[in-house]
Amino acid sequence: MEEGKRQKQIAGLLNEEMNTIFQRLGLNMIDGGMVSISAVKVTPDLLEARFYLSLFQVKDTASTLEKIENRHHEIKKELAARVRHQLRSIPVLKFYKDDTLDHVFKMEEIFKKIEEEKRKPPTSEGE
Repeated sequence: MEEGKRQKQIAGLLNEEMNTIFQRLGLNMIDGGMVSISAVKVTPDLLEARFYLSLFQVKDTASTLEKIENRHHEIKKELAARVRHQLRSIPVLKFYKDDTLDHVFKMEEIFKKIEEEKRKPPTSEGE
């Protein structure tokens, strides 16, 4: 199902504000790695916002997500203060790991292996 115009507007607003909040609260750098919001999806009823987090060079992704979840109340309070004039109610915030980068790296490795296989001279079977 395609996102509606209002869903996209709210997702854009939440993405912009949440990036600012992550910077202010120091959540963009955790455990020596970088955390950024790669996408925001809002449900059609506008009651839930799903934030997909891109974790770059983060050693333990589970503990990083847990640290963000532990500050959920603080994040939501900050978000509510920033968007109170634009939204009637603040959606429920859900955080997920965006594993797109992992898939990209795996695909690159596969393509490298294919290229290496192509470069190898064919072995003659009759020798």
